[in-house]
Amino acid sequence: MRLVLAGGTGFIGRALRESLTARGHEVVVLTRQSARENQPGVRTRYAGWNPPNGGPWERELDGVEGVINLAGEPIVGKRWTEHRKQKIVESRTGAARAIVTALRKARKKPSFLLNASAIGYYGSHGDETLVEESPAGRDFLAASCRAWEAEALKAEEAVVRVIRLRIGIVLEQGGGALGKMLPPFRLGLGGPLGSGRQWMSWIHRDDLIGLIHFAIEKKEVRGVLNATAPNPVTMKEFTTTLGRTLGRPALFPVPAFVLRILLGEMADVLLTGQRVLPKRALDHGYSFKFPELGKALKEILTR
Repeated sequence: MRLVLAGGTGFIGRALRESLTARGHEVVVLTRQSARENQPGVRTRYAGWNPPNGGPWERELDGVEGVINLAGEPIVGKRWTEHRKQKIVESRTGAARAIVTALRKARKKPSFLLNASAIGYYGSHGDETLVEESPAGRDFLAASCRAWEAEALKAEEAVVRVIRLRIGIVLEQGGGALGKMLPPFRLGLGGPLGSGRQWMSWIHRDDLIGLIHFAIEKKEVRGVLNATAPNPVTMKEFTTTLGRTLGRPALFPVPAFVLRILLGEMADVLLTGQRVLPKRALDHGYSFKFPELGKALKEILTR
C-alpha cells in the first residue's frame, strides 16, 4: 500500500514508519521538521507541512490507499499553562482539520483515515471498567480528545472508513512515560505516584504498532478502538512490577500534593487514571503479543 503518515517522526511514529516499510508499504511522512532529502529507491519520502495550513503537501493524499494521523503536541512533559493547553488542542484539531480538507480535495480519495486519540477521552471513572461505548469525561483532556475526534469524523464524507484509536500509556524504552520513569527506578528511588490505587491502562509499543497494522488491513474495522492491553494494572502494581524487573526497590512514593505543585492540572492525569479494556480489538480478533505487564516489561528491559 501507499500510505501518508502525519506525525511519523515521534516516539510512536518512527517505529510505525519502520514497521510499515519493513512490510513493503510505501510511506509519505508529513513533517514540520526541516525538509529532508528524499533518497531514490527508499520506501519513505518526506513532505513538509504546517497545519492547519494547506499547501503542496495536500497532493500527497491523492491516490494513496490510506492516511494515518498521529500528529499532535505532547501532553506530558510541561506544565499545563493556558497557553500550553491551547497549543495541545490546536495542534491536534488543526492537524486533523487540515487532513480532512485535503481528503475532500483529492480526486482519488484514500479508503481510510486512522486518527490517533487517547484514553483521556473517558476522564476519571475510578474502578469502573471502560470500553469503547463508555461516555466521554468532562475534564480538559477529555474535551481535547472529543474535539480531536470530531474533526477526524468529518472525513466520513470523503473516505470509506474512519478509525479512531484511543491510545493508552505506551511502554518502550527511549520515550513515553516509561522513558521518564526509568532513571529514578534504576537508582532505586522509584515508587508509585499518589495513592497507587489509580488504574494504568498500558500497551507495549509493539502491540500498538501491531494493532494499527491490524486495523488498516482488516477492512471491516472502523469506529473507535481502545489501544490498551487487556490487563490494566494499578499504579502500585505497575511500579512494583517495574522495580522487580529491574531488580530495584519501589519504595519511594511521590505524594499527590508534590505532583500538583510540580505539574499543576496535568498531575490529575497521573493521579486518577482509567481502567480501559480493548473490547472491540479483541472482538475483531486481534491477538496481543504482550497481554501481561510482567512479560511486557521483561521484553522491553532485557532486550
